Amino acid sequence: MRTLRKQVAAIFADRSSQQWVVQDPEGNFWTIPSVEDAWNQRQPFHPSEQTDLSPVPGHYRKTLGLPF
Repeated sequence: MRTLRKQVAAIFADRSSQQWVVQDPEGNFWTIPSVEDAWNQRQPFHPSEQTDLSPVPGHYRKTLGLPF
């Protein structure tokens, strides 16, 4: 039997820049603002050596208005 898994985004807080960072199901990183409809205002993000990503619980998806 084959099991299907729904791909979801991973949410992080970047402590170095104090921004929300999302890794989409394709593996791309995005910064998102803390505003309504944040996903449509996302900007590409490229982690550097100074980046300090801390995982954030998945229930923040709804708070941040993410479509995944």
